Amino acid sequence: MNKYWIYVLIASVFEVYWVAGLKHSEGIVEWSITLIAIIATFVLLPLSANHLPIGTVYAVFAGLGAAGTVLVEIVVYGEAFNLLKVLLVGTLLIGVIGLKLVSDEPSESRGNA
Repeated sequence: MNKYWIYVLIASVFEVYWVAGLKHSEGIVEWSITLIAIIATFVLLPLSANHLPIGTVYAVFAGLGAAGTVLVEIVVYGEAFNLLKVLLVGTLLIGVIGLKLVSDEPSESRGNA
């Protein structure tokens, strides 16, 4: 796996944290961690987009972030389980995986020019 796809995955994890943090942060420590997660997301995502197809990067990032946020809200914050919502998130993830599988990755040298 290309290291830039790993950056997209890490950026997606940070996105899930900061989206939940915007809703649930109450103290200065929580808000500070949320801010760090926002900064990490906005450093890693453009870095990976310089080396990978931007449309695919954004679709993967947004899909993983949305799916992760829904799951965190259910598992961590006790939002009611909704089978239809979970099935739709699963459909979203299938689409993201499919898009990643059919996208052409540019050569490593393209992003370094």
